[in-house]
Amino acid sequence: MEIKQTNRYDLDEILNVYDSARQYMLEHGNPNQWIYGYPDVKTILLDIGNGNHFICVDGNQVLGCFVFIEGDDPTYREIVNGKWLNNNPYAVIHRIAVLEHGKGIGSNCIEWCYSRCKNIKIDTHNDNISMQKLLVKNGFQYCGMIYNRWGDERLAFQRA
Repeated sequence: MEIKQTNRYDLDEILNVYDSARQYMLEHGNPNQWIYGYPDVKTILLDIGNGNHFICVDGNQVLGCFVFIEGDDPTYREIVNGKWLNNNPYAVIHRIAVLEHGKGIGSNCIEWCYSRCKNIKIDTHNDNISMQKLLVKNGFQYCGMIYNRWGDERLAFQRA
């Protein structure tokens, strides 16, 4: 598996990965995250345009995707019912999704990010048990609760 920066020509395959992830969430007790087609084409194209969207590929097949941003994220400035492991500069992983579960794709994406920044924050929906397990498996610690830009609660994790 290889991680590559996404370009506009990857859009159809990325949409397929996100569609698959939404279906997986629906089937595994998480019907309230990424509803109404989120992340949508506009969001993905903005991520690509900002140079923050990446794909995990095997040959020519896109197996997963994610957004990796180094620097402050406004939604992580305030944490409740806990605290961050540290207040050092950090990177954030958003919108991570894989085509097939149980193949190590998510761990591969996380390790690629960690190799670039040794202090990473990420959040997930309370019902996204698969993501919570992936994060703990990859050395993240639960830190508390944050609110995303829509005001929804999310479980906050950090690996440092």
